[in-house]
Amino acid sequence: MKLALFDCDGTLVDSGGLIHEVMARTFETFELQRPSAEATRGIIGLTLDIAIARLLGREHVDDLALTMTAHYKSIFTDVRSEGDFQELLFPGIAEMMQMLSSRDALLIGAVTGKSRRGLTHIAATHGFDSIFFVSRTADDCPSKPHPAMVTECCSEAGIDAKDTVVIGDAIYDMQMAKAAGAAAIGVAWGYASVPDLIEAGADFVAQTPADIIEWMEHNHA
Repeated sequence: MKLALFDCDGTLVDSGGLIHEVMARTFETFELQRPSAEATRGIIGLTLDIAIARLLGREHVDDLALTMTAHYKSIFTDVRSEGDFQELLFPGIAEMMQMLSSRDALLIGAVTGKSRRGLTHIAATHGFDSIFFVSRTADDCPSKPHPAMVTECCSEAGIDAKDTVVIGDAIYDMQMAKAAGAAAIGVAWGYASVPDLIEAGADFVAQTPADIIEWMEHNHA
């Protein structure tokens, strides 16, 4: 039995526009300069309080970062409901997930910097409720690249890290996988560059979801 753990933002769903808009409005509320879209992309994958602290230029999460985190969470659903910032699946993801979930020897899980509520919404919206056998979120574990999300999923599923692969678009996903002793697949359609993913430890970088299926057939069967 094998385990495939998917990141969410930038890997399964294109949520960059939504995250940036909520982040920008949060900074404006606190009379701070809006972060650039590039800066926002650079923190996607981190736990929200750490992400905001990074954008503030803080080394640690302080009271301001915590207050802004609470505000971000309070407006997120309303911004998403406006309709211009939906979290749509990247092309080919639905087909890939359906094919992988049909394999008897493969379990699928999620490891995400989203909140549990955020992951539940994505799973319900895109029909992944029955696909995710295990999952860990920002509410459950330390922020990536800490390996806890992976190691806890492995423990719950009863599968060794050496039989596990993490699929993600961020350098934090690659670093987390390696820290846990798992394989790491980067995706080229997300928010980090291919060279950065490789430098962070990616064993392979998929250009399309079909590449993930092919890699698993040859390396994770």
